[in-house]
Amino acid sequence: MDMHEGREGGGATELFGSFFLGGDEFALPASCIREVVNYPARVTALPLSPPYLEGMFTLRGSVIPVVNLGRLFRADAPRAVATDKIAILDFQQVLVGIVFQETGEILRVPASDRSALHYASGDAHAVIAGTILLGGGARLLQILDPHALLHIENVPHVLALQATGARPGTARRHAQGERRRCVSFHAAGATFAFEMLAIQEIIKVPELHSSLLNSALCLGRMHFRGSQVAVVDFGALLQAAEPAAAAKAAKAATLDQRVIVVRLGDTSVGFLVDSIDSIVHFFGDEVLPIPLLSKARAAMFAGCITREGLGDIIYLDHKEILSQTEIVEMRDGHARLYPADAETSAATHQARRRVYITFTVETPFAVEIGQVREIIDFSGAITTPPGMPACMRGMLKLRQQMISIIDLRRLYAMPPLPDASSGKILIVERGDERYGFLVDHVDNIMTISDSQRFAAPQIIRTGTHDDLRSEMDEMLDIGTEAQRQTLSVFQCDHLLEKLGAALPQAA
Repeated sequence: MDMHEGREGGGATELFGSFFLGGDEFALPASCIREVVNYPARVTALPLSPPYLEGMFTLRGSVIPVVNLGRLFRADAPRAVATDKIAILDFQQVLVGIVFQETGEILRVPASDRSALHYASGDAHAVIAGTILLGGGARLLQILDPHALLHIENVPHVLALQATGARPGTARRHAQGERRRCVSFHAAGATFAFEMLAIQEIIKVPELHSSLLNSALCLGRMHFRGSQVAVVDFGALLQAAEPAAAAKAAKAATLDQRVIVVRLGDTSVGFLVDSIDSIVHFFGDEVLPIPLLSKARAAMFAGCITREGLGDIIYLDHKEILSQTEIVEMRDGHARLYPADAETSAATHQARRRVYITFTVETPFAVEIGQVREIIDFSGAITTPPGMPACMRGMLKLRQQMISIIDLRRLYAMPPLPDASSGKILIVERGDERYGFLVDHVDNIMTISDSQRFAAPQIIRTGTHDDLRSEMDEMLDIGTEAQRQTLSVFQCDHLLEKLGAALPQAA
């Protein structure tokens, strides 16, 4: 290491903030320190990040990456703990958090007490820009150079999103904006989301067939709409597990696991995920940029959406998840090795197709996705004012609007769910009012041909009042001859008309 130390010339005094880490005292120029905060209760892991990145959290409309300075210096240093502090640095107009153990003080240091260190080009120790000697040499502080400390890969992207996003303190005119929807899901210990328009279907894990193209990433292939579709382990893609562990987990699929079929250009790809969480609506200015410290698949991380009760959702750009080479290999390889069933594929596209959410309230139902504004988890924040009809769980405040929560099991005299906290709430919107239907659970998102939709049998439509299916005019017949399923088509308008007399006028 070619390094030499020299006293800074001139008599200029500079302000520094000091802090402690592992018994050493460090200093940063006060001009780059925005503020110091306690370590947040929730830090979201960001996959494909370097080991020294603890994760990220949101602070007043900004996503803050949390850098563990100790692990930056030494890979086996301990992880951050709840008692640590975070210094928020203004780094190239992007905010970054640095973890340390204890705050020091603001120091006004004359040039005579500062020394600059000069390194050979490329030396890793260049993060230490110099030293401060105080108390006649009894106190030594190492000055950190924030620009040598970190490199943020996507500064232009972050600044562009910050420029187009809503300004703090400015009312958002969302009524005039474009409302979008995404499906959130869990994988690799974090919550992600695909925009709804990118998703063809969400299905239970089917039988996966071995493929000559199997790899750590591609688990195999499945039959989908007359074609062979590659299935990618999303956790392995995020390097959350060793390939052998990922393959073993895929073979023993859990009840919550799903395959999300996404259209990438002219190719369909299935992504195996741990569970589907919710449907979330959002506006473009709610997507917060994520400063990234890694190049690995960086383009797939489009931003972060924060929702009360759901935490930070990593919003993905589906077009950037796989490289074009990976997509072409999966598409051309499977098409060449396992030709599509042309007859089945042609028959599938003859009739109009619609997207449905399938769910259960004692028996299976399907609702056209356009009838549902969003899906949320059952919330303990529901309040029950006096005088509510028996079918109502109560009122829930969701983004500044009160929503009437209707318990479909109570309405139709069904036995209650053993654990209501496992339920989901379908939010529907009619005019200025919103209502929530409490259901047992949400199963899948499916694209189904109109040829599989037919009028409900008369015996069901004239059934007892205590049968939710009697309110529905149509049914869907899906599956294969070996495994067939019939679902009632849920009509929100039918149910709201029926409830009109029972519900309070002010919702």
